[in-house]
Amino acid sequence: MFKKILIANRGEIALRVIRTCKEMGIKTVAVYSTADEESLHVKFADEAVCIGPPPSHESYLKMANIIAAAEITNADAIHPGYGFLSENAKFSKICEEHDIKFIGATAEMINKMGDKASAKETMKAAGVPCVPGSEGIIADFDECQKLALEVGYPVMLKATAGGGGKGMRAVWKEDELKKAWEDARQESAAAFGNDGMYMEKLIEEPRHIEIQIVGDSKGKACHLSERDCSVQRRHQKLTEETPSPFMTDKLRKDMGDAAVRAAEFIKYEGAGTVEFLVDKHRNFYFMEMNTRIQVEHPITEQVVDYDLIREQILAAAGVPISGKNYFPQLHAIECRINAEDPFNDFRPSPGRITTLHAPGGHGIRIDTHVYSGYMIPPNYDSMIAKLITTAQTREEAINKMKRALDEFVIEGIKTTIPFHRQLMEHPDYISGNYTTKFMEDFVMNPEA
Repeated sequence: MFKKILIANRGEIALRVIRTCKEMGIKTVAVYSTADEESLHVKFADEAVCIGPPPSHESYLKMANIIAAAEITNADAIHPGYGFLSENAKFSKICEEHDIKFIGATAEMINKMGDKASAKETMKAAGVPCVPGSEGIIADFDECQKLALEVGYPVMLKATAGGGGKGMRAVWKEDELKKAWEDARQESAAAFGNDGMYMEKLIEEPRHIEIQIVGDSKGKACHLSERDCSVQRRHQKLTEETPSPFMTDKLRKDMGDAAVRAAEFIKYEGAGTVEFLVDKHRNFYFMEMNTRIQVEHPITEQVVDYDLIREQILAAAGVPISGKNYFPQLHAIECRINAEDPFNDFRPSPGRITTLHAPGGHGIRIDTHVYSGYMIPPNYDSMIAKLITTAQTREEAINKMKRALDEFVIEGIKTTIPFHRQLMEHPDYISGNYTTKFMEDFVMNPEA
């Protein structure tokens, strides 16, 4: 087992990893930018190393500084959390070259699954259903135009190196294709330095449902059932739940089996997520695989009583898994609390928290790194907390979330708490009748 783990991340996920490490008797090293000196992950780690100024490319993305921090503290493993370097093949390889265990996927695995076009080919070979579309990167617009006619409109153009909704364009008819092609390529080149595009059939009335998997170094994998992540804004998830209100026993088994088949086909090691689009007829299609821990992993932990960070660490240390699949025994909902103004197009709201009162009670979990007096820097993602409720039924979990949101007081900045409170009252959400298009028609009520 590892003696000391450096967490190459910040905020709530860094604190989350530190907590499990402490429970396992493993020493921890926090890294931080000068903007994060007062963050809780710095305070609770056994050691902390400043790795640079606030901009991510000069700190949390600065591989040389992170490796140096690991070497001077004698850390024998690095946990990357999510975002930043968690799916960076080069960083995974550098860790290996420095004899530091990267608690995540290998460089080969990241390269295989990180590029969406090659991932799709791999999944086809594994027998996992995939969305009809291009066989790889589209060579030019002529090929794009021909392929769109073959697949049939509507289609979706996607950046092969994409993420976070960048480089994506929905095209409903042929005369929209040229502009969408040019805009998507330009956006992708600016965001990722890669303008490679591929195309998929646009799934109508889609739900975004993902399957949590864990694999060990022996090639064995299991799944921990699904999470419904369909409530999204600009392809960014706002709330998640498990089990999905759209799920049937047969669909859960079929999707779980497909996810395990995918993981074992590529001999995946560690925690990962196989993400699917599910249409209104409950046909499911592989979308992508995230070779890291997910933001929304706590809801899975709550319904199956399973510490996913612990399992990541054990898998990285070579401990075999049981191979048992897990199914939800309870219902859990997660609301991402962002420092944003939901009444002003979700505009970021960095600044100092003057008052913070967190909700409590049975079935309430809060993952956060902030506190009263904490200064939220403008340099990073706006998520400041995750509020999770767990109950026997979905109705009870929603009612518990309403109560918890009413108790959650954060002053000094704007937050998305009012949005989530209105979401929990929305008839379509309450009935489970929502898709990834839900937020296109959602309007905040300032008087609610």
